[in-house]
Amino acid sequence: MSAVAETEVTSGPAPRNGSAHPFSAFERLVAWRYLKPRRKEAAVSIVTIISLVGVTLGVAALIIVMAVMNGFRAELLDRILGLNGHLVISPVDTPLTDYEEVAARIAKVHGVKMVMPIVEGQALATGNSGAGSGVLVRGIRGEDFVKLDSISKNIKEGSVESYLTGDGVAIGTGMALDLGLVVGDLIKVISPEGDVTPFGTTPRVKSYPVRAIFQMGMSEYDKSIIFMPLEEAQLYFNQEGQAQVIEAFVDDPDAVDSYKPLVEKAAGRPVYISDWRQRNQAFFSALLIERNAMFLILSIVVVVASLNIVASLIMMVKEKARGVAILRTMGATQAAVMRIFIMAGIGVGFVGTMAGLILGLLVCWNIKGIQRVMNWLSGTDVWDPTIRFLSEIPARMNPYETTAVIFLSLGLSFLAAILPAWRAAKLDPVEALRYE
Repeated sequence: MSAVAETEVTSGPAPRNGSAHPFSAFERLVAWRYLKPRRKEAAVSIVTIISLVGVTLGVAALIIVMAVMNGFRAELLDRILGLNGHLVISPVDTPLTDYEEVAARIAKVHGVKMVMPIVEGQALATGNSGAGSGVLVRGIRGEDFVKLDSISKNIKEGSVESYLTGDGVAIGTGMALDLGLVVGDLIKVISPEGDVTPFGTTPRVKSYPVRAIFQMGMSEYDKSIIFMPLEEAQLYFNQEGQAQVIEAFVDDPDAVDSYKPLVEKAAGRPVYISDWRQRNQAFFSALLIERNAMFLILSIVVVVASLNIVASLIMMVKEKARGVAILRTMGATQAAVMRIFIMAGIGVGFVGTMAGLILGLLVCWNIKGIQRVMNWLSGTDVWDPTIRFLSEIPARMNPYETTAVIFLSLGLSFLAAILPAWRAAKLDPVEALRYE
């Protein structure tokens, strides 16, 4: 190849004596020309495209997985805290027979938005079909049932008004399906802690009409919880005139520690207070560990794509050796040559990162539609709610994490370009042009 052909990347002679500003228009032009695919450099172009695709897929995978993990945690937190109180007040020394007065005092604490006396216990439930299943019976007041938006606003069959008549129960869609129940059917509840007779304790068996069927979107709760009027639950579990605990919901669940002394003082009696973090610590710690592990594992994909950038730039340096030598003889400094190849590497990383960002955004915004398509193609539920608790794939993007992924990708692209750029800068023009 002639020297003229090799130097066609410039629109004029290269500035001499390093007079060009760093990352000047001249250097950007040369870097862009080096990245443009050419027939005779097909191998370099293919490796560059592979690098770009690798960065795109790596960034998209990181963004999508982090968004799903964040959404999964947020949805679970909303479901759990939407049903269970942020603070649980348990009696000490004596039973909670004055639960109405204690609940009224706690409700007046600033920041407490709802107080709910509860009687609950384990039981066995049977219906029209199936062998029966273990359930958790929760007895709450009618006005508290209405305030539980995660339940009262997700009634699929029956109505809240029917439940408030006080002669029936509310069950989840999962339990209704397992036991073959619809609104109006009787569900039989069996408790081992029944009546005491001279022959021992006999199980307590009682049937209740199903007045409402809810679906809160968390399979564990939809299949295992029965809501019962508080007075009926007190009779059923031999807790007449008392509550087992009082659950309090606050405005800021993350600041429960600040509410504890206020609630304890308002209770006006010896109580023990626990919060939602203590009761779910192992579960949410496992989610956090899994999220961090997925981030580290998928970061390796971006690292591998960055190594492809190294390979493509090394091949580019070999292909452009004569052109680089001519640029050096025309006055381009070693620093200018190094910046040219660094910009070429960052260019691949930047385009791949932006493409990955766009792909990740599109997938996160259309995650539910993609789930339906995958279910249709596979003929099965790819997101099994019995395993993953939630009925749909959640996705919540965190702008700070997304920004961190972008900077991670660009930083790795920069580091990957340093070695090939340094080799290009150290290229001896005499050796490169010896046989030209």
